[in-house]
Amino acid sequence: MGITLARRGEQGQASMENMEKVRALADVAEQGQPERSQFERRMKPTVMIVEDEEALSTLLQYNLDKEGYKVVAASDGEEAALLVREVTPDLILLDWMLPGLSGIEICRRLRGRPETRNVPIIMITARGEETDRIRGLDTGADDYVTKPFSMTELLARIRAVMRRIRPALTEDLVTFGDIVIDRAAHRVRRGDREVHLGPTEYRLLDHLIQHPGRVFSREQLLDAVWGSDVYVEARTVDVHVGRLRKALNNKGEKDPIRTVRSAGYSLDEQFHN
Repeated sequence: MGITLARRGEQGQASMENMEKVRALADVAEQGQPERSQFERRMKPTVMIVEDEEALSTLLQYNLDKEGYKVVAASDGEEAALLVREVTPDLILLDWMLPGLSGIEICRRLRGRPETRNVPIIMITARGEETDRIRGLDTGADDYVTKPFSMTELLARIRAVMRRIRPALTEDLVTFGDIVIDRAAHRVRRGDREVHLGPTEYRLLDHLIQHPGRVFSREQLLDAVWGSDVYVEARTVDVHVGRLRKALNNKGEKDPIRTVRSAGYSLDEQFHN
């Protein structure tokens, strides 16, 4: 759907009437398509939108959600700085001109933190001069999209950045050491044997394998695997990590899951090497 977004300068307001037309066209296109299950949606990457224009942010959320992404949004730099500590985004759409902290400053800070140093960032702005693009990319953005832009092109750029920077998010067959996840067949193997996992353990392993070496707290894993709208005790994570370990590890095999005291769990990068 090649829908062009536009606004008059950085402080303009997008037309709500046009947004309703976009939604109507999208609803027509969706007719006859089966609704995605909660499981399918959780397996998609999380995209964080940092955009102060409400109409544009809503439109981006609508289209990304329709594509199956999990979406979180912030309207200014301070809110984004807080949200990124609670949520683990797989990609950030970042507006340049924001109230308070600018997109450039947010990008610089994200690149300076170990937890967000490698999170892909696509900068979205009306500043289309070559010097602005160079500045954005040199600050740490992975791609730079100028307004007005095509939604189809933006979605394609998101997929391209995901494939290039985090191939584990888009591939059907993912390998970590001697562990192989076949997403198409929904199967897991370790070495020459098949590993039988329950749905929650499968989602847990799939999430960890997307971010090898990154330590996730129990709360972050609850949000990523169970969903933020489901109430589950944090200690439940320990139970399912234990079940995952039991299924993955036969006698004598090295445990790929690392427990970090007072912090959480991660897939051990040394296991992969």
